[in-house]
Amino acid sequence: MGWSWRIGRIAGIPVYLHGTFLALIAFLFVSDWSRGRDLAAALAGVGFVLLIFGTVVLHELGHAMAARRFGIRTRDITLLPIGGLARLERMPEVPRQELWVALAGPAVNVALALLTFLAGSAFAGGEPEWTPSLESESALQRFMSVNVLLAAFNMIPAFPMDGGRALRALLAERLDYVRATEIAAYLGQGLALVFGFVGLFANPFLVFIALFVWMGASAESSAVTIRSALAGIPVSRAMIRDFRALPVDATLAQVAELVIAGSQRDFPVLEHDRVVGILTRDALVKALAAPGQDWRVRDAMTDAFETVDAGEMLERAFARLQAGQCPVLPVLAAGRLVGLLTADNVGEYVVLRGALDPSSRDARQGGAGRIPA
Repeated sequence: MGWSWRIGRIAGIPVYLHGTFLALIAFLFVSDWSRGRDLAAALAGVGFVLLIFGTVVLHELGHAMAARRFGIRTRDITLLPIGGLARLERMPEVPRQELWVALAGPAVNVALALLTFLAGSAFAGGEPEWTPSLESESALQRFMSVNVLLAAFNMIPAFPMDGGRALRALLAERLDYVRATEIAAYLGQGLALVFGFVGLFANPFLVFIALFVWMGASAESSAVTIRSALAGIPVSRAMIRDFRALPVDATLAQVAELVIAGSQRDFPVLEHDRVVGILTRDALVKALAAPGQDWRVRDAMTDAFETVDAGEMLERAFARLQAGQCPVLPVLAAGRLVGLLTADNVGEYVVLRGALDPSSRDARQGGAGRIPA
């Protein structure tokens, strides 16, 4: 994710900090300072926020460890001002497994809240009178309250919260996966409308949550629909066949003429008929803008790319394309370059295939009873 910096690795999983998180910390510090709090109190407030985001890391690790049990790796965890994001290499294909992965995060928060309650009981001499409260002077009570709220918030049955994924997993036990996703997304958007309406009159922060839920529900529904449309289709059916490849010693001025004359943006680079790199449009523009440089393709291309076999299933190839840093996948057959795969041409393939084959489209969408996302 852009504007993110790696801050460490936990259980073999890279952890990143998004730049907006630092802006949030600075805002909280300035807000406390402007309200007349002394330096120690302001720093204590920032420290408590950092502690909360430590629990967010543990929450995401709960998802990651549950996914690992089912053989699914976690690419990384990113800390954002609105929480955390654990990127799994793929979603579980068995609904019951997805249910356990979804519930593992909130379960961590429940466990932390229980441990904090027990610790507070010990300090209180075995007679705790705790109820969740964010206004308490006790840091332990506030920490317990935060974990209770995080668990409750994440169990809201709406994407992209864990409750939405748990609901989808339960529905998928009886319904088609796409249909289950559409129902869960539809309910999530309904809740978003409620949050937005209440937020207009009560708390403006609810409007922000409503937008977050609405966009998350829409994105999840679209992603699952696309994955379903790509299932069982080989890459060779959707790849770009009409493309230009570049020799490593071509000048960038020659490449610029190709870009201007055609619609291709990213080019595979060949050396002795073997793909050795990718020259992207952004890299081309950056190299051309460098003063006093007479670069050739080999100087501006990237060798950080993956290839895909023409017989590989399009669903998995598209997932690799989305997860990678390179916007194009060279397609090989018997070691020879035969095509290119980009997100744009996969999207066009899905749209045109649905238009040309309405019967298969209706079958994927559950027929006339489809709920629009």
